[in-house]
Amino acid sequence: MNANMKMPPKKSSPARKRKPGLAGGLEPLGSSSRETKYVLRLFVSGSTAKSALAIENIKRICEQHLKNLYDLEVIDIYQQPNLARDEQIVAVPTLIKRSPLPLRRLIGDLSNPKKVLIGLDLRMPEE
Repeated sequence: MNANMKMPPKKSSPARKRKPGLAGGLEPLGSSSRETKYVLRLFVSGSTAKSALAIENIKRICEQHLKNLYDLEVIDIYQQPNLARDEQIVAVPTLIKRSPLPLRRLIGDLSNPKKVLIGLDLRMPEE
């Protein structure tokens, strides 16, 4: 490095504070308020056992962690194939978190609550 070149001064940033809320004091990622409404769409294939399990699992998780702060729409791809096509659904069950951003897709029966909470940005991944 040239001895005559000066390095720009380092900018100090204020310490980040954790806000009380979910999962070890963290708020939902990408959210400025605990009052954020979650908009979820679950795509299922008829009344199969896997579809029924996915519906049961996501309802339980939402009631435990998002009480009154979510809208869940269950869509049967056989009844509404246009919606499945528009959302480019290639596997079912598929849960789409439309809001808050970022949009997320979770595929499967949603039987692992930890993975679902991470996918919904309600819990940080453990390192």
